[in-house]
Amino acid sequence: MKYIQSDENLEIPEGVTVSIKSRIVVVTGPRGTLTKNLRHINLAFTKISSNVIKLTVHHGDRKHVAALRTIKTLIKNMITGVTKGYKYKMRYVYAHFPINVNVLNEGTLVEIRNFLGEKRVRQISVLEGVSVEVSSTQKDELVLSGNSLENVSQSAADIQQICRVRNKDIRKFLDGIYVSERGNIETE
Repeated sequence: MKYIQSDENLEIPEGVTVSIKSRIVVVTGPRGTLTKNLRHINLAFTKISSNVIKLTVHHGDRKHVAALRTIKTLIKNMITGVTKGYKYKMRYVYAHFPINVNVLNEGTLVEIRNFLGEKRVRQISVLEGVSVEVSSTQKDELVLSGNSLENVSQSAADIQQICRVRNKDIRKFLDGIYVSERGNIETE
C-alpha cells in the first residue's frame, strides 16, 4: 500500500543551525559541526519557520515511510552531538590475566595487550572526532567521547569486538572490554 504523503516535524533548539542542500545535512552548534549525506533516500525537506523543519515522503511504501522517522532521529542525534556531545565508558573485565590498555597518538589509537595472556598486541584506530582516555577516577575504565554518536558508538563496538574470546566456552571466559555506561558529556 502506498502512502500519499507522510510528514514529520523537527524542532531545532536555540544556538543550533541546520542547513540542508541537496539532501546533505550540516548541523552547527556550540561544540562544532557535523555533516551527514542523505542522498540515498528520497525525502523532501521544508523549512516551516526559523526553528522547525518538515520532512516529507510522497508516495512511499511502508519501509520508505519508516525511514522518515529514522532520518528525523539521525538529525536529532546530530543536534544533541553539537550541543551536549556523547560519552561512552568501557570497563575491562578479566578473571586471571590483567588486560593492559594504552592510548597512543593523542587519543586516536588504542593498544590492548595481555588479553587472556596472549602475546598478540591488538590495535584499534578510533574514528574521526572521537577521543579516548583512560579514566583517572575509576580503575580499569576507558572513556570515549565525541560529537558524533555514530563514530563514538562504532569505536566502542570495535574495541569490544577485537576482544572477543575464540575457541573457548564464552559462558566461562567472560573476559573482554565492555560498554558500561552511555551518556552525554554535558548533562543538564
